[in-house]
Amino acid sequence: MKPPILALKNVRLADGPRMLFDGVDLALEPRSRAALVGRNGAGKSTLMRILAGLTEADDGERAVTPGTRVAYVLQEPLIEGETLLDHATAGGAAPHEAAAALESFGLDPAKGATGLSGGETRRVALARALAEDPDVLLLDEPTNHLDILAIETLEGAIAASRASVLIVSHDRAFLERVTQRCFWLENRKVRKLDRGFSAFDAWVEQLTAAEADEARRLDKALERETHWLARGVTGRRARNEGRRRRLMEMRATKADRLRDTRGSMSMGVASAGASGQRVVEVKGLSKKFGDRVILEDFSTRILRGDRIAVVGPNGAGKTTLVKLLLGELPADSGEVILGTNLEVAYIDQARADLKDDMLLKDALAPLGGDQIMVRGAPKHVAAYAKEFLFTDAQIRQPVRSLSGGERNRLLLARALAQPANLMVLDEPTNDLDMETLDLLEEMLSDYEGTLILVSHDRDFVDRLATSTIGLNGRGQVVETPGGWLDFLSQNPGFFGVSPAKAPGGRRGQPSPAAPTLAPAPPTAPKAAKLSYKEQRRLEELNGLIAELPGKIAVLETQLADPGLYGRDPAAFDRFGQALAAARGRLEAAEMEWLELEERREALEAGR
Repeated sequence: MKPPILALKNVRLADGPRMLFDGVDLALEPRSRAALVGRNGAGKSTLMRILAGLTEADDGERAVTPGTRVAYVLQEPLIEGETLLDHATAGGAAPHEAAAALESFGLDPAKGATGLSGGETRRVALARALAEDPDVLLLDEPTNHLDILAIETLEGAIAASRASVLIVSHDRAFLERVTQRCFWLENRKVRKLDRGFSAFDAWVEQLTAAEADEARRLDKALERETHWLARGVTGRRARNEGRRRRLMEMRATKADRLRDTRGSMSMGVASAGASGQRVVEVKGLSKKFGDRVILEDFSTRILRGDRIAVVGPNGAGKTTLVKLLLGELPADSGEVILGTNLEVAYIDQARADLKDDMLLKDALAPLGGDQIMVRGAPKHVAAYAKEFLFTDAQIRQPVRSLSGGERNRLLLARALAQPANLMVLDEPTNDLDMETLDLLEEMLSDYEGTLILVSHDRDFVDRLATSTIGLNGRGQVVETPGGWLDFLSQNPGFFGVSPAKAPGGRRGQPSPAAPTLAPAPPTAPKAAKLSYKEQRRLEELNGLIAELPGKIAVLETQLADPGLYGRDPAAFDRFGQALAAARGRLEAAEMEWLELEERREALEAGR
């Protein structure tokens, strides 16, 4: 393994009375691609600032190879200068490289740098970092506010870059595509997995099970030693002083464990009673602003229990469509019919209802007092806030003191307190840690009402959506059953082709593994049926799709053994790698089968 170009050794940092890091080690080798994973509040952004040299640790060492150039994209970047090109060149990038990077993200270099949307701000910051041709690229939540096409452009840029990249992100699909290693920040320390993010969850599950066993053994030992101490250590003080010290150390260990154990979130939503079977019906809907067409002659019907995802590029009109569906915005033509008995909970991506000087308790209980109605029953506001991991001290703090993830949790707490049979979530995943995302996904999966979800998180959409509505920004709107991958496979070329040129120009084309949106298939001579080779391949895929789920189930059972990692770490790694490979083969086989099956049907229909 090559020596690291940037590393932390035994780093310690306190945040007031709270120890944030206690002996953190982290090393980045040349061209490595790593994820930094941890809960909201664990200190990921602070650790990135230490790596970037912007924050100094209380103790420990930051080592960097002389001449190493570090580019850091903050979670909330600030854009300065008169034009986007001014900002993109402020770090030393050549103007032509900065302009190429901006254009690869769909930005005009001559555009003014004020009044930018969240997505534009993020793309400008990424373009500047990539144009600087760094040796180390630190990305803190880089996919926040990006549309899916911009995310895939970023994936291609990372694949083409020679930089060592460390990423903090909640976007599972993004991390699975670009990382080869994981750093887990938990309990003030960092642990390393020398595999990509696709293996992270199984690894953490095994570590957690092993630690639970260790905790039970510690509790038993502490119980025995406490009983021994109570029976009279004083009479054997000299002989047993060592044993007494070990008891004190065990007590300190348990105290540390209890202090580091964060409470679990309690997230739930109650239906406000069944809505009508028809929730929303749209007939011939059209909307434009000036000469810009948002949608034209669009019709759909949303029924009770549907989970509708709305996807498309930034600025395509996703939020506009949602407001049209809810009757909050008038259409130019067409008809919107809302169902009966609708109770709507709406989380706005702009977080417009949260004012910086508002106290957290007032955000939850705007009418005053210490009580809040939670799904029809009164509850103390502090007790309810604790269910979303807010401390007593935070209850009386202003909203401005909250992190992005905490603000999103606050919005979720407010929305979920009210019974609703139609939930509308506009970019709910921004800034949330993965544990909260998993809990939100589980809650929404069990939700009995109707869901409209606007999201750029491909994994989140694929796991939840029963159908997906796509807008391409050119007035076209298409609805397809299933999630994001289903939409892409059934509507190739709908969004257009992702830019082929990677930001930064010098690194050439993205690698073949870099994901891009599928271009429209080329025109080919008509055939009456699949070729012999294609037909044989379709039969092979049928066999694979039938066989692989059984192999995956066997591997999952083997990895579920809580003692496997402790007994045989090498076997655990083999099984994990085999599981990831089998899942990848199944997904690839299903996609290839779908393409061949659609081709077969099209050929038969054209006879």
